[in-house]
Amino acid sequence: MDAKTPAPLSHAQARLIVIGMMLPVFMGSVDQSILSSALPTIGREFNNFTDLSWLITTYLIAATATTPLYGKLSDIHGRRFAMMIAIGAYLAGSLVCALAPNMATLILGRVLHGIGGGGLTSTGMVVLGDVAPPKDRARYYAYFSVTYTTAGACGPLLGGILADYVNWSAIFWVNVPLGLAAIFFTLRVMRGLPRHERPHRLDFLGAGLIVASTVAFMFAITAGGVRFPWSSPLIIWLLIFSAIVAALFVVRLRTAAEPLIPLSILNDKVARYAIATNALGWGGMISLNIYLPIYLQDVLGMSATAAGFSLMILMGVLNASAGLISPTIGRQARYKTIPLIGLGASTLAVAVLAWQVNTLNIWGFEILLAIIGIGFGPLAPLTGVALQNTVPPWQFGSAIGTMNFLRSLAQTILVAVFGAIVLRDPTGAAAAASAGSFKIIFAIAALCLLCSFIAMYLLEEKPLSTTHVS
Repeated sequence: MDAKTPAPLSHAQARLIVIGMMLPVFMGSVDQSILSSALPTIGREFNNFTDLSWLITTYLIAATATTPLYGKLSDIHGRRFAMMIAIGAYLAGSLVCALAPNMATLILGRVLHGIGGGGLTSTGMVVLGDVAPPKDRARYYAYFSVTYTTAGACGPLLGGILADYVNWSAIFWVNVPLGLAAIFFTLRVMRGLPRHERPHRLDFLGAGLIVASTVAFMFAITAGGVRFPWSSPLIIWLLIFSAIVAALFVVRLRTAAEPLIPLSILNDKVARYAIATNALGWGGMISLNIYLPIYLQDVLGMSATAAGFSLMILMGVLNASAGLISPTIGRQARYKTIPLIGLGASTLAVAVLAWQVNTLNIWGFEILLAIIGIGFGPLAPLTGVALQNTVPPWQFGSAIGTMNFLRSLAQTILVAVFGAIVLRDPTGAAAAASAGSFKIIFAIAALCLLCSFIAMYLLEEKPLSTTHVS
């Protein structure tokens, strides 16, 4: 066998590595949502409610900007090296947050936390491309789908329990044993990964531009109508600055020797539609899931605990759908048919949610939630397999990094926009969310899923390779 061609892994070896990667994926996913239930407690302790939203958005922004860098880093120095950096930053951020004496320090800790968290999930997805060829990869994606969605769904409930019965800082202290376990177990099993390293350059300037643009946009959206009038010069100039820097980021993509988002990947039609399907679908779904608890409390009159348990059905059916459908993707020539039908059903269910937002009862809500979860489950395995089926192994990191980057960027922007719509009344003051506000954000979420459906429809069903693409 050629020295440059890694020996294929057995099913037992591949499964052990995949199981080892589930812990970092869980850690990176749960921290996107675990803090949401504890925000009121943190606000009371620091006597600062105005800056609470930054505890969520700074994590998302940091994770978004660093995701493609981790992809490139793993392509240069190997997946294990990238995971070591991610775990180290994650642990450091957790300690800063747990010991934070004030809100400013806590926000800075969340930035470091996000830098680590962005690498945990993305590197885990890259590893999946290393352990199995595209035709066999879908069955392993079920492990990741279940882990990712379970962590995201359980985050608010776990965070609320720790904040209510222990202390909000316990949310970060529990990360320490998890991080240490990842060091001793995950990094150990990653020694068996095939190696596909090639020289690359890290585009720090591109990452800095997208961070600057996103932070300016987020500040304008969160501060507009609260700290400053929407028509104030500061808000207007922030939006203008964000647009200009975003344009510079596009220029950077076209002129850099190795841009943050490789144009060679975006120029591939299959990769482009797979990334669009994933980013628009997951961006809309995750953002919707963040605001569903507020809808249940403010519109349907449920308690916070009841709202959290009511959303568990989404996790259950989505996991079941991903677990049952994912293994069939590699066995079918028309492997996107079932995911396409499912995504169409999810889109219609969210549209009905927007249409019936004023009159929906809890049983109707649960039925719609079940349809959304069942239909959406196969999306992640399909897009991941399709993407890695069309790029060579040495570019897996960059490809998955690009997909995760655009998904996180879509999610971050939608979270900010949804918050601006839901958490303010027409006069601009903070208020309980109205049914009319939710009608708007549910309609936007349905539109995102519709765009994802169109991209999936246009995605070419290339035959899945039985070996790694060379």
